[in-house]
Amino acid sequence: MGNMFGKEKPLKEVLRENKRTINRAVRELDREKTGLEREEKRITIEIKRAAKAQQMGSVKIMAKDLVRTRQYITKFIEMRSHLQGCALKLQTVKSHHAMADAMKSTAQAMYKMNKAVDVPAITKMMAEFEKENAKTEIMQEIMGDTMDDALADETTEEEENNVINQVLDEIGISFGEELPEAAHGGVSKVDTTGPSKVAITQADDPALSELEARLNNLKR
Repeated sequence: MGNMFGKEKPLKEVLRENKRTINRAVRELDREKTGLEREEKRITIEIKRAAKAQQMGSVKIMAKDLVRTRQYITKFIEMRSHLQGCALKLQTVKSHHAMADAMKSTAQAMYKMNKAVDVPAITKMMAEFEKENAKTEIMQEIMGDTMDDALADETTEEEENNVINQVLDEIGISFGEELPEAAHGGVSKVDTTGPSKVAITQADDPALSELEARLNNLKR
């Protein structure tokens, strides 16, 4: 009815019909083979019975029937094997057709997706993003510097001098504790009584004299 007006059947429908035909033929062959196997058993029993009764003429005739029955059984088995081979080929064709349909659908989807993507617009958007990101980083850096300057502690000159004097006093105490142990008889006088001067003298050691001068210069 579908081909009456020139409309061709889809390939899937054709493959389905052929598969049903092959399966129907295989079932018919199985039924025929089963009937021949029952006939083979019946003839075998009759041959044995005739042989026991010494009816050799009947035995020969039934033996011919048994040989022909077995030949037909073998032919049915071969025909069934051929039909199964045809069914496998149809299944392979169906698989190939399904794979081709899937690839076609995938190609169409990829074409639509690529067509929907505006490459120049994306490029422009990425350029704008990079520019705005750079601006944001610069603004963050400026704001960080401004906050650091606004929150920085103001240190007066007097406080700086007090810190320097405190450090020098600690150094003077350290020298006063270590020099008596470091040298024997070479140090003539160590003065640690004043909070603002460190006096370390040695008769024959110019290095200590230079260190004393540098410390006193730092304190001025």
